[in-house]
Amino acid sequence: MKLSQLFTVLMCCAVTTMTAQDLKIYVSDAENFAANTGKILQYDIDGSNPVTFIDEEMSWPQDIVFLADQNVVLISNLNSGRITRHNALNGAYIDDFAIVAGGPTRMKIGPDGFLYVLQWSTTNNKVLRFQLDGTLEDEYTDVGVPTSIGIDWDAGGNLYVSSFGQGNVTQFDTSGVSQGEFINSAELSGPTNIFFDNNGDLYVFDWNSGDIERYNSAGMHQGTFITGLGQVEGIDFLANGNLLIGNGSTAEVKQYLFDGTFVENTVESGSGGLEQPNAVIIFDRATLAVEDNTIANTQLVTPSIGSSFTVDAQVLSRFDSIQIFSTAGKLIETLSQQKQVWNASAYAEGMYFVVGIQSNKKITQKIIIKK
Repeated sequence: MKLSQLFTVLMCCAVTTMTAQDLKIYVSDAENFAANTGKILQYDIDGSNPVTFIDEEMSWPQDIVFLADQNVVLISNLNSGRITRHNALNGAYIDDFAIVAGGPTRMKIGPDGFLYVLQWSTTNNKVLRFQLDGTLEDEYTDVGVPTSIGIDWDAGGNLYVSSFGQGNVTQFDTSGVSQGEFINSAELSGPTNIFFDNNGDLYVFDWNSGDIERYNSAGMHQGTFITGLGQVEGIDFLANGNLLIGNGSTAEVKQYLFDGTFVENTVESGSGGLEQPNAVIIFDRATLAVEDNTIANTQLVTPSIGSSFTVDAQVLSRFDSIQIFSTAGKLIETLSQQKQVWNASAYAEGMYFVVGIQSNKKITQKIIIKK
């Protein structure tokens, strides 16, 4: 399972000690789905102390990506066709990162270090890739996916994109060439977020039905993972592996165990003025003070929850070393440049950090070992 999207916590240094964390929950609020409305709310990690983090230049915000090395946060705005760039500490608007004619929805940094952006348009909807300075790299996919709003990669590096309007999930190979429909089942009527787990199962949020469905690596339905939700959209993971899930019909962020058992409403209904959550991201603000060119939100390994992790070949070629740290900052293993699969079954369950180091730059991905 990966971090949807978004969810990558940065270590302050790739050594044997770590500074204190300042974890916050960020929630994109679509409010009434209208142009020139919406906000980004910030909460403490337990859901308390809500504040409005960003409310300027918003127009139906969709997703949140922090670039800690630049001290900026990117917000995709569907109705204005803009990805806006803001100060990551105080939320102040800086400028436009990019203009996306098809209306940007989900954003995620892939194994190659590019920002992948989905487009909502029914005509202009190929998956775009951007350099992290906002320069358009290319149209990555050979065909578009209309009303696309969910993105993830499997362990083999294949890309998957969900279509809200078509009720399906399309698969692309590692070069962006369409492999056709991966899922098109009666259980889906309005899919949003998607993510893979360690077994290769794909979980699909369905906004219309209020369910989260599970499919195997062949795209066959394996059952309903969580039911009883409404307008479900937005996900991230706590250090213990629990899921934080946006629930639009009740204006809440709910917490579940990884087996689907409900824990609590971490963000209570309407807290801080929340109306329509559609992205949930956890970020460590303590990393913003680091002056070491740390880059967030990049996928070094897949999945992000499990006991066996695959290191992408592109990742191996980009970094001098890839190291695994505990939450206490202890280096527990250094992966060889030839090692593409890391078996973590010997280690205790919990949160760890995978750190790719190259010269004075590093990329950090949070993973959860779960057996």
